[in-house]
Amino acid sequence: MNKADLVKAIATKASLNQATAQKALESMLDTFKDTLKKGDKIQLIGFGSFEVAKRAARKGVNPQTKKTISIPAKKVVKFKAGKELKDMVAKGK
Repeated sequence: MNKADLVKAIATKASLNQATAQKALESMLDTFKDTLKKGDKIQLIGFGSFEVAKRAARKGVNPQTKKTISIPAKKVVKFKAGKELKDMVAKGK
């Protein structure tokens, strides 16, 4: 499912026109981005949570040259599925 498919699904399920569904989705995504950029956690009960985690600097190996390289520290977004979502996926429903 891509973004256009998601907008259509939201519009259908919420009985909205596609323009309104598009605005709602864009607003939600912008809010998620702003919240994670600040380092805050987003928790949606039953669905899951998004949070920012720090990865430490480390050494790696370039697979082509086999030389050791330094991989800098960085922040990454992590998603942890909630119990309800895990159960739905496991059961295939």
